[in-house]
Amino acid sequence: MIMSAHTKQAYHRARAALRNWNTALLQADADRDVRNGTRWGRAGIFLLPTVLSIGGLGSLMAQGVLAAGFNVTNTAFTLTSNGVTGSGFGAVLNTPTVEAADGSTSTNIGMARVSFSSAQLAGLCGIVHQKIAGLQYSLIITAGQDVAATAPTDFTTDIDASNLSLETTGLKASATSLTNAVLGASADEVKVGGAGLAGAVPGGFGLDASQGSVSIAGLNATAYTAEIAGTLGLPGLELSVVAGSATHC
Repeated sequence: MIMSAHTKQAYHRARAALRNWNTALLQADADRDVRNGTRWGRAGIFLLPTVLSIGGLGSLMAQGVLAAGFNVTNTAFTLTSNGVTGSGFGAVLNTPTVEAADGSTSTNIGMARVSFSSAQLAGLCGIVHQKIAGLQYSLIITAGQDVAATAPTDFTTDIDASNLSLETTGLKASATSLTNAVLGASADEVKVGGAGLAGAVPGGFGLDASQGSVSIAGLNATAYTAEIAGTLGLPGLELSVVAGSATHC
């Protein structure tokens, strides 16, 4: 994409502001000698309410200017959408390393790594629960169309993403269809975008639709990691923090 001079200026302002925010956050964390249990953006892009005031970031992401590479780690969160369609789809079972708030790690949680080389979503709702100073809060992320509380069976997509992966302990859908899929492929042979999936064990269970497509209506996932290594367009991006344990957007 060729950016205009105005867009380039907004891009550089956003990046500089984010770097400053990242540095300040890490310094404050070091001063407290406490590890944050939930980290947004290992690549340096922190998706926090304060970011909404940074000039041009939301519009840049909506235009697909920024490559979005963010992780949510160490605590389970919910991710829902009215539906997802995608190509280059694969899934394997694995036991990724999960780090607790005290810094200890474990590989005792079985998860499914689900990846799309290209995906289109019908709205997005992400909710992260976290305690701060003993009080429960919820970080809510929404984009695109409103996500229905009752899972639909039909949908129209409005969000584009590439190289989308989830580490999930549970995924539900009201309807799912697969084309050119092999259920029970050896995990180490499942390729998405020409690459194997992290944590795949030779001979382990795999679902391979790398040459096919998938349609998932009423997506509801409990995940530990959401990774978008490619580009992400987020129309109408909104972030908010609310007291208590929110259950829907």
